Amino acid sequence: MTDPRAAKDAARAQARARRDSLSDDQMRAFAADALCERFLEDLVRPGFIPDGPVAGYWPLGSELDVRPLLLHLRTGGRSIALPVSGPRGQALTFRDWDPVLPLVAGRYGIQEPDADRPEVVPAVLLVPMLAFDRSGHRLGYGAGYYDRTLDALRAIRPVLAVGMAFAAQEMDAVPRGAHDERLDWILTERETLRFTQ
Repeated sequence: MTDPRAAKDAARAQARARRDSLSDDQMRAFAADALCERFLEDLVRPGFIPDGPVAGYWPLGSELDVRPLLLHLRTGGRSIALPVSGPRGQALTFRDWDPVLPLVAGRYGIQEPDADRPEVVPAVLLVPMLAFDRSGHRLGYGAGYYDRTLDALRAIRPVLAVGMAFAAQEMDAVPRGAHDERLDWILTERETLRFTQ
């Protein structure tokens, strides 16, 4: 019988190598712009995005850069937040992001809003990943931050979880456990996948 943890670790190594190989800056910029357009055309314009704050993320390593989308949404009047990582094993919290204010290095060296910025409970959560499949599951880094966060947020209010990835990050089937949270949508530079009605 296959050990689920070992299967995930092997999948993570494979997925990280695949994503890291997408090193062409021009392609990355194209993907970020295409994803922004897709989000606006397929989710915002038809009204799938609920009112309320949108929480994104500051890209780590080779993650797809959602900052162009966040800046566009903020210019349009949306409240935008970034995650603040606490101790391993706990849900993320989110603080308002003002692009003109300096950020601080968080727990993993990721840029995040300073502690004096107000906390936000997002209505929409943009989720980074190493890989995804066509059933709406994602492969994260193994700390469980986003699964715990989605579980906690969904216990408080409806939240729309939108995975953001390069098309090349797709896997046939992501190994998953009982506590892994399913995404509502996944967007890539090539297509929009919807998993909830």
